Amino acid sequence: MRKLTSEEASTIKAGELVTIATVMAILSIGVMIVIIYRLFRSNKGTATIPGGFKFTWN
Repeated sequence: MRKLTSEEASTIKAGELVTIATVMAILSIGVMIVIIYRLFRSNKGTATIPGGFKFTWN
């Protein structure tokens, strides 16, 4: 393996960061969809979100 020259090093793009951010965003959206689906499909339940908001349904 050899060292890159300055010209070669300047052509490298940071594509991995964008890919990781995209995967994490899709994963977090998927988890939220599952949680919201299970929350609203249940007959009884409660939910507390940050800020002290509490939702209860029977």
